[in-house]
Amino acid sequence: MRLVFAGTPEVALPSLDALLASRHEVVAVVTRPDARAGRGRTLVPSPVRQRAEEAGLEVLTPVKPSDPAFQERLGELAPEACPVVAYGALVPPSALEIPRHGWVNLHFSLLPAWRGAAPVQHAVMAGDEVTGATTFRLEKGLDTGPVFGVMTERIRPRDTAGELLGRLAQAGAGLLVATLDGIEDGSLQPQPQPSDGVSLAPKIEVEDARVRWARPALAVDRQVRGCTPAPGAWTVFRGERVKLGPVTPLTTEVSGEAPADTAGALATVPYLGPGQLHVTKRAVAVGTASGAVVLGEVRPHGKKAMPAADWARGVRIEADERFEDE
Repeated sequence: MRLVFAGTPEVALPSLDALLASRHEVVAVVTRPDARAGRGRTLVPSPVRQRAEEAGLEVLTPVKPSDPAFQERLGELAPEACPVVAYGALVPPSALEIPRHGWVNLHFSLLPAWRGAAPVQHAVMAGDEVTGATTFRLEKGLDTGPVFGVMTERIRPRDTAGELLGRLAQAGAGLLVATLDGIEDGSLQPQPQPSDGVSLAPKIEVEDARVRWARPALAVDRQVRGCTPAPGAWTVFRGERVKLGPVTPLTTEVSGEAPADTAGALATVPYLGPGQLHVTKRAVAVGTASGAVVLGEVRPHGKKAMPAADWARGVRIEADERFEDE
């Protein structure tokens, strides 16, 4: 089939690469306009734009897909379908109607669970044991369109959102190609989503990533892993924001391996109130509502990430100091 691919971030690249290697013809790419990034706030093209230009593809960067000039050019390209992976903008009905087979979206959840912008982050934070990816036809509603295909993926006990999303992006690329194959040969017909089991996954904002130490250790662990790498879990120490890498609960609530030195380094952890710090030569523990967690990496404001024990030595944590909670 003749395709125009829509996507923006790095997670969309496996799908674009798979389509370029498939029997289908990718004639152009739609992506978000260049965005300012870095300390110099220079304009940087999206990862999808960079890969498309390397492949010699035409690149369309409308500010909004409702732009008449964009829709006119899309009509001239005459795609039979528009595969979509993390494009990042709402496609209006007038654009959805241009390709004969519509816009086919690869979404990283088992719909109708976790409709929205951050399905993987929410799945990790909710403690789901299984997730997956779904291909469906875009329509006006938020991830409500009829489903073509589904694949499942186990969420490992220590998965971060970034690690899980990386696996889903790779496996989902094959699902997207298989879906387009089935649409082309007529073997796939979309089926309506079930009306039960609906959950929403709105974008995780920076404030959502602030660790609430008054929650149980299990919830803290899931929150930090769900916010890794973006937007990044954080807390406040001595009035300044500090980012945190994944933590490990010192409880039986979570399965999986603890850090190799945890048993020896923190064999005698005293009772710690929420946010209270306990430091040894090799590890740092923090209190929660149900036991302590061991910090992994810590990234002070304006500095690089470092092991928690190195951070603690540098700031010279005093007795009874704690991370600030709300």
